[in-house]
Amino acid sequence: MVLAKNDFKMMEEEELSVALIQAQYDLLQSKGKKNAKSLVILVSGIELAGKGEAVKQLREWVDPRYLRVKADAPNIVNDRNVFWQPYAKSIPAEGQIVVMFGNWYSDLLSTAMHVSSPLDETLFDEYVESMRTFEQDLKNNHVDVIKVWFDLSWNSLQKRLDHMDPSEVRWHKLHGLDWRNKRQYDNLQKLRQRFTHDWHIIDCENEAERDQQFAQYILRAMKHCPEHLTKAKGKWKQAKVPEEILNPSTHVIEKSEYKKELKILTKKVAEALRYDRRNVVILFEGMDAAGKGGAIKRIVKKLDPREYEIYTIAAPEQYELARPYLWRFWAKLQPDEKINIFDRSWYGRVLVERIESFANDVEWQRAYDEINAFEKSLYNHETVVIKFWLAISKNEQEERFKKREETPHKQFKITEDDWRNRSHWDEYLNAAADMFARTSTEYAPWNIISTNDKNTARLEVLRTILKQLKVG
Repeated sequence: MVLAKNDFKMMEEEELSVALIQAQYDLLQSKGKKNAKSLVILVSGIELAGKGEAVKQLREWVDPRYLRVKADAPNIVNDRNVFWQPYAKSIPAEGQIVVMFGNWYSDLLSTAMHVSSPLDETLFDEYVESMRTFEQDLKNNHVDVIKVWFDLSWNSLQKRLDHMDPSEVRWHKLHGLDWRNKRQYDNLQKLRQRFTHDWHIIDCENEAERDQQFAQYILRAMKHCPEHLTKAKGKWKQAKVPEEILNPSTHVIEKSEYKKELKILTKKVAEALRYDRRNVVILFEGMDAAGKGGAIKRIVKKLDPREYEIYTIAAPEQYELARPYLWRFWAKLQPDEKINIFDRSWYGRVLVERIESFANDVEWQRAYDEINAFEKSLYNHETVVIKFWLAISKNEQEERFKKREETPHKQFKITEDDWRNRSHWDEYLNAAADMFARTSTEYAPWNIISTNDKNTARLEVLRTILKQLKVG
């Protein structure tokens, strides 16, 4: 997709504009089709190289209503915040185009150039690698990422600075660099060469060529819309179903013992969650009626409602389906929300969506790696991910379904789909086994709570939270 220098030819502006608008409308109309995609255009480069002018010209050549431009001041990359969090909500839906002046690479450069908190080369490269992994996941989910670096030689930069109004020079300094400082310029060029080998590099000496090269990169990207892959290569190797979920415990804890321990554990869990400096994500999966809601109720019993968020995950809405699968979870997990609890989660792709064929083979089979990368990025930025699978027997589930039907204030919990899903019991066990085998990691292990006794399950959930938070 990179346009080689010797492949570039100037076009008549009217011809280029017509081609851009046609491609733009074709992209817009691809929404919901087998070749649908969106575009994220990352723009970075040397100050005064003409990034803004090139984007402005592009907007004049296309239909400006369907070209969104997002410009943000740099965010400092740190241990607390995941690099994609400031941008997650701006990832476009199918058919849409977003130009990001501020992006994760400009954040990384700004942080690396910052005098008070420089990044060493190893950490810098680790960030670049994680960014590429994120971008690959975007591309797998039909978001094409186009990266353009606007380059300008030191001498040309100085000439352009010479012709600037003094007040504008001061404004440019606010971006964190003194563009009269040759050492800073050289350091920036050295740093960007660590990640721009897969970028489009535009030599911005000639303004007309600069604008056309940029526009032609975007044109090629819009026109490149191959159909999505749906058939996975090779035969899927099924993992063995763990014995513990095949035969849940039938031991019943004494009610007095349960109440006594519950009182102690709910207080301990609340204090552990409240005072842990890290963010905490707790998610529940498991068979219907396994006790997810009851367990969550006990977790938050001693917490203030303002201290946590609970997300009940159902089928995605249409606007969510038009974006990468994990997008709706990226958008929920923001750094200022310390405790997040999920009743069902991103594992729906490898569970219900796999079983009901809502996701094709390629989509659910690649989801394991996408989920692992997602959880690793959270872990690397001071978030504890605690995952529960609640297991009960098929007979126990039937008993609980019947009780729900007979209890007025619980009847809303039972539907025809719940009864229908029982026919997929073995398929869910197989899907769960694959999930455990492929996504139980050192940084985000699965905790299987397998018992037909609700009270025992609730206590074990609380104990496990304390254990994973390393509270005695």
